[in-house]
Order: sequence, then structure tokens, then C-alpha cells
Amino acid sequence: MAALQASSLLVSSSSSSLGCSSKRTIAASIHVPKPSKLSLADPSAVITRKLVEELRTRNGYPFAEPLRMDVARKDRVLEPRLSPNSSIDKTAKLYAILEAVEDRVEMHDNIGEQRDNWNKLLLNSVNMMTLTATTMVTMAAAAPAPSLRACSALLFTAATGMSLVMSKIQPSQLAEEQRNASRLFKQLQSEIKSILALQSPSESDVKETMAKVLALDRAYPLPLLGAMLEKFPAKFESATWWPKVSNNRRQSRGRKIIANTEQNGWSKDLEVEMRAIVQVLKNKDKQDYLRLGNLALKLNKILAVSAPLLTGIAAAGSAFGGSTATTVAAITGAMAAIINGFEHGCQVGMVVEMYRNCAGIFGLMEETIEATLEERDYSKRENGEMFEMKVAMKLGRSLSQLRDLARKSIASCIEGTEVDEFGSKLF
Repeated sequence: MAALQASSLLVSSSSSSLGCSSKRTIAASIHVPKPSKLSLADPSAVITRKLVEELRTRNGYPFAEPLRMDVARKDRVLEPRLSPNSSIDKTAKLYAILEAVEDRVEMHDNIGEQRDNWNKLLLNSVNMMTLTATTMVTMAAAAPAPSLRACSALLFTAATGMSLVMSKIQPSQLAEEQRNASRLFKQLQSEIKSILALQSPSESDVKETMAKVLALDRAYPLPLLGAMLEKFPAKFESATWWPKVSNNRRQSRGRKIIANTEQNGWSKDLEVEMRAIVQVLKNKDKQDYLRLGNLALKLNKILAVSAPLLTGIAAAGSAFGGSTATTVAAITGAMAAIINGFEHGCQVGMVVEMYRNCAGIFGLMEETIEATLEERDYSKRENGEMFEMKVAMKLGRSLSQLRDLARKSIASCIEGTEVDEFGSKLF
């Protein structure tokens, strides 16, 4: 526009200068009109539009496209579009639960390390006191000295008290509980991150995650006084750290819903295969770990009673004096040191907790498979192929090995024989 005005002024000035004999200097002032006053009918607007088109086609791509891409990228990253079933409030709640889970992982890690140190320090202290008292009482038998008998009696008494505390709380078992809790909270942490990354959280996701956190808190409590798990139960049972299925959910599973034509990766053969796997886990793996856990628990009970009893007998023998009592004190003191070293050095309590946790893993798999198969609506189930792959990975098997195990289980039910292998190849 400015170029047109300048050219018109130059033409007029040149024509006037031809008619005049003297040369004059022409000063042209350029006034750029406001863009708002332009209209499409104005010829200058056509040229302006061409200039804009040239800018848009500069560098080989339209000028406005990168702007639209940036806006779309900003909308996707900073302002995510939420589905109708979700909201920012539910996302914020899930992030709050995630922070609590991460804090629990740190707490269980720290307390587990602390209780593992308890086991080592208490074991070394008890054994050192027991062996020192045994040496003193032996020396007192060779050369009668009341001071040696008194010191040995005091050391045996202190060792008896500390051995009672160790037998009651089982530090190695406490440390194993915290390690299991830390692992399960890390697993829950990964599940929450997957929900936030792959889909918009719903109200049911928030409630289910909250229930899982509280169930883990009940299964693996942090305090010792009042909330500590019973270390010597009357009956050995598998660990349970998952929430129970609500009645409403059971009722929804019990409804008869017409199956969809698209069965979400499920088939009758796959359902039969999963039921066969459940039978193997229930009859082989879980029963075996319950049997081993019962044996380990009985052994731990015997050792937990024997060690304090022997140190108590040694304390009484060293206090009474006499050759016979001194000999009894020396023998029982040595036996107490051996039993303490075997019980807490070999961490029999940790073995009990390990068997309890392994039995719980198979119990959880059993309940998960059964609950999935009870769901009549295929759209509410997890994809069948994905579910089969997860079961195979948890058992340390390939898909072909999992199907072979299912065929063996079906054949054993028909022939009335027992499957010759366990379901899990991991542990």
C-alpha cells in the first residue's frame, strides 16, 4: 500500500517537473493506514493478502501449521482431555495415594533394615554372654571363686532375658515381613503409575487402590506393641494382603449377562485351561508350602522354648555352685549358644515367613483367576490373551508350557492320578 502511494507521488512529481524549467526536490510523506480500515473490496487488500500467502509458503511449509501443532501439543501435555468418567479431582486423589504408597515403601525399607540389624546384634550379644558365662563357670569349677560364679550367673540371667525377647519378636521374621511389604507396595506403586499413564482414573480405581493400601497395612503392620503379627499361631495359614471382594461386586458377577459376540480374547478352551491351572496351584503348590510352613513353625517353636530354658538352667546351676551344678551349667550354656546360633543365625523365623508369603502368592493367583472366570460380562474382564500371558509369567513358564501343564491337569482329573510337577517354576 505504501509502495503504491509512493509510486503515484513520484509520477505526479515527474510530470510537473517536465513542465517546469527549474529542478525541485520532492518530499513524499508515507502514511500507513490501520489494518482495521481495510476491506476486501479495496484493491490494496488483495496485495496484502498475497503478501500473507507468500509468508505462509516461505521455507516450504505453511506458516500457520507449526503454530497449530504447538497448540495441540500444549493441549495434550499440559491440559489433558479427561474422559467423561474421570475428573481432575479423581486424578488428584490417585496422586495423593501414590505419594502415601511411596512413603510406605521408604518406611518399610528403613524398618526392615533396622530389624535385620536387631537380629544380628542381639544374636551376637546373647552368644557372647552365654559363652563368656560358660567359660567363667568352668573356671570356677577348677578353682573355686565366688566372684566367677556370681558373674556367670548374672551373664546367664541376662542372656535368658534377651533370648526370651528374641524368641518372642523373632527379628529375622520381622525383617522378612518388611521386605515383603516393601515389594508389594512397590508393585502397587507401579500399578498406580500405569493407571495414570494409560487411562483416566475413575472413582472405582480410587476406591480399589485405597482398599489395597489399607489391606497391606493390616497384613504387614509397622509397630511392635499391640499390632505385631502372631509369631507362633496355633494353625499355620498363608499370608493375605489383598482386600476381600465386596458383596455388590459378587452380585454383579452373579448376574446372567448375554455374552458379547466379541469375547475380549476369551474362549471356552482358555477358560478350561485356567480352571485346570487353578487345580494344580491349589493341590500342589499351595499345599506344599503350607506343609513346609507347618514343619518350620513347629521347629521354630521348639527352638524358641529351648534356648531360654537352657540358659535359665545354666544360671541356676552357676548360682548354686558345686561340681555337679557347675558341670550342668557349663553343658547347658554351650547347648544354649548352639541353639541360639541355629535359630537366629539360620533365621528360622524368616523361613516361616517366606513359606507363609509363598502360600499367599498362590492363594492370590487362585482367587484372581476364579474371580475373573466368574465375571459373566466379557467386556469387564481383562483381555484373555493378556491374562494368560500374565499367569504364565508369574509361574515362570512360557505359553506352551502353561498349556502343557493344563493338559496334564485335565488328564489327571480324568484318570484319577496326580500331576507329576508343580505349577510354578520360580519357587
